Order: sequence, then C-alpha cells, then structure tokens
Amino acid sequence: MPEGRAIVTGTMTALAGLGAILTALTLVWLLSVKLRDASIADVCWRSGFVLLAWLNWLLPPTLTSRSWLAAALVTLWGARLSLHIFRRNYGKGEDPRYQAMRAAHGRTFWWRSLFTVFWLQGAILWFVALPLLVAVRAARPVALIAVDGLGVVLFGVGFGFEVVGDYQLERFTAEPANRGHVLDRGLWRYTRHPNYFGDAILWWGLYSIACATPYGWLTVLSPALMSFLLMRVSGVTLLEENMKASKPGYRTYITRTPAFFPWFPRRPR
Repeated sequence: MPEGRAIVTGTMTALAGLGAILTALTLVWLLSVKLRDASIADVCWRSGFVLLAWLNWLLPPTLTSRSWLAAALVTLWGARLSLHIFRRNYGKGEDPRYQAMRAAHGRTFWWRSLFTVFWLQGAILWFVALPLLVAVRAARPVALIAVDGLGVVLFGVGFGFEVVGDYQLERFTAEPANRGHVLDRGLWRYTRHPNYFGDAILWWGLYSIACATPYGWLTVLSPALMSFLLMRVSGVTLLEENMKASKPGYRTYITRTPAFFPWFPRRPR
C-alpha cells in the first residue's frame, strides 16, 4: 500500500534524523569537554535544524517546491541565529547557567552534561523539527498552495521581529552609558521579548507550510512545544528572573510592557 510504505519510510527517516542529531551533538559534547564550556550547545542547537532539514532533503525520492522552500527558510533562520549567538558569546566564557550546573554536579558534570545538556537538547530539537520532515519529504501537493503562502508570511513576520529585536538590543548594549538600564525603545517598547516572540511565530509559519501536506497538521505539538519553551521555560521566565535582579528599572518596565505578544504600552497607574 503506497500510503503505508510512505509512513514506514517517513518513520525510518525521522529515526535516522534523530540518530544523526545525537551523533553530531556527541561530537560537540566532546569539544565542550576539551574546552570546559557547555555553552557551545546553544550555538550548535540552531545549526542542528539546518542539518536535519538538508538530511531530509537528501533522502526523499522526489523533491517539490515545498522541499526547497522549507529547507531554505530554516537554513536562513538557523545560520543567522547561530552566527549571532556565536558573536554575542565569543570570548565571554561559559554561560552562567552552565556554570551553575557544573558547580552543582562537580566532577561528574563532564559526562552528565552529555545527557542533561546535549542529548536532551537534541531530543527537543528533533521533536520541534518534525514539521520540517513532513514539509521536505511530502510528495504532494507538488505545487505550492495558499497555506504555504501563509507560512511564508508568518515566517517573515517572525524572522523580522527576531532580527530587528536582536539588532536593537545589540546596539543598545554596545553603549557604555546604557549599562544597567532597560531597553524600552523600538520593538522593545511593545513587547519585552521581540526576539522570542519572533522565534515562536516563525516556527508556526514552518508548521503552516507542513500543513499544506496531507498529514502535516499532526505535527502541531512541535511548534506548541517551541512556544511553551520560549514563554515558560528557557526563554521569558528564566531570563526575567535575572533581569529583575540586575536591572533596577526592569520591574517598572514589566508593569507597562507586554511580556510576549506585542501591544501598546500600558499607562502607569
């Protein structure tokens, strides 16, 4: 049965992708042990999506315009963000989050980090990337349709928020006079985390492209997980705890600026 064979082939490809990601991150882990810097996981995590996209692109028997579109969009996002994080972190040592984990685990951190940092992030990466697997491998419909267009629009909006937000923050922090102050101009006037908001929206855009295929809608938990992580786990929640402690004006900023979804600032009471 053609559909049955397609499901089996898709499952095997997904498992091959998981194996490739875990293998790649194991190599990165070995480098992190040598450098004593687990922060390199953050740089390589985005690149993992690019690896998966092109691995899926190489495996299908036929390629469609959607295959090219999905692979190109995720490459644009992953390459840009990996380079941005590398430039931001270069020469600053290990991220304080990983320093805290290293201190908590002591001498065992070097091998524990393989499971708690690298393989855990690899599993999350693989699950979030499932819409890419569907979008790249699906043989029909061959031509792009309206849902693909919606996905490109959402991706463009999200990518724009992420790029502009990162650029504005980079320029703000580069000025010594702004040290200890809160960025509340540009996109940061309407949301406290324009880059995280953009990240979430562009993944819903990639999911929309997957929905153009017969079974793409089944991967809805993938962008939902990405949004949850950005809003409640490793994104907004974790960052704001540090911001409240390091920037005296941040609590006031919270009272007038939406946390995630952009909207006009609230009037102070």
